[in-house]
Amino acid sequence: MKRIFNTSSATLILALLFLTACGSAPQSTDNAVKVLASTFVLADIAQNVAGDRLQVDALLPLGADPHAYQAAPSDVAKIAESDLLILNGVEYEHFIEPLLENAGGERLVIEATAGLEPHQMEEHADEAEAGTGDEHEAGDPHMWLDPNLVITYVENIRDGLIEVDPVGAEIYKANADAYIVQLKGLDAWIVEQVKTVPVERRLLVTNHEALGYFADRYGFEIVDTILPSFSSEAGASAQEIVASIEVVKASGAPAIFLGDVENADLASQIAGETNAKVVADLHLESLTDGAPAATYIDMMKHNVSLIVKALQQD
Repeated sequence: MKRIFNTSSATLILALLFLTACGSAPQSTDNAVKVLASTFVLADIAQNVAGDRLQVDALLPLGADPHAYQAAPSDVAKIAESDLLILNGVEYEHFIEPLLENAGGERLVIEATAGLEPHQMEEHADEAEAGTGDEHEAGDPHMWLDPNLVITYVENIRDGLIEVDPVGAEIYKANADAYIVQLKGLDAWIVEQVKTVPVERRLLVTNHEALGYFADRYGFEIVDTILPSFSSEAGASAQEIVASIEVVKASGAPAIFLGDVENADLASQIAGETNAKVVADLHLESLTDGAPAATYIDMMKHNVSLIVKALQQD
C-alpha cells in the first residue's frame, strides 16, 4: 500500500512559517532524496537497499517502543522534510496520521507489509461484551520477526525508492537482491539453531503477542501470552494471570520471554509460581546502539540465541 499525502498551498505555507519560527524549517542544502522510516528496524532494512546512494533516518528514537510512543513536536518537522516515508503498516504506527496531517507538503508513503496477510486475533469475551477491541484491529504487525516476510519488506522498499529516485533504480535492485540473499542465509541459520532444541521443548510464553510469525516459521508452540494483545501496552486481569500460571505449569514451558522495553512484573509473578525462568533481553521492537542488536540481522541472531539457550535441555 502506498499513499501520497498532500495539503493545500495555504496550509503548507502556514506550516512552513510555523516551522521556520521554531527554527525547524525543512530547508535542504542539496537535492538528495530524504528517506525516513518509522523505526530503526525499518531504517536498517531500508538502508541495506539504499546502500551508499541515500541516507535513511528513523523517526522514533533508538530503543523506543512504538506501542507506547508519544509523538514529539519535532516529529512533524522530520516528516515535513521527507520525500519517502516508510511505515511497517498493519496499524503499527498508531500515532502517525496526525503527524502526516500536520507536516504539510507531499511525500510518498509506503507500507513495508503491503501484500502480506496479517494474523488476526479474536476478541476476548470481556472485550467483546464491553464493545472494545484490541488496538491492532488490522492484525499482528510483528511480521519482521520472520526473515522470510522481510523479503517482501525489501521488495516494497526497493519499489518505493525507485519511485522517488528512478535514476538509482539499478542500484536499488542490486542492493535488494544482495540483502535478500543475506535474509535467506539468516533463515537457514535460525533453522539450524532451532534443531538443537528438542521438539517437546519448543514452547514460547511471551509478554504480548509478538512472536506468532516467528513461531509459525520455525515450529514453536505459543503456549501463552501474559497480555492478550498485539500491544505491549495492554493489561491483564487477575483471572488472566491465574490462567497463565496454570497454563505454564501444565505445559512445563521452561521460560517466559520478554522484550527489553517490557515490564517484567507480571512475568516475574508467574515465574514465581512455576518452574519457568524469565528471559528479559529480547529485542523485538527496536535496535541498539552497537551490540547486541546493531542491525536487524544482529537483532534476530541475538533473539534466537537467547531463545534456543533457554529452551535447550537442562
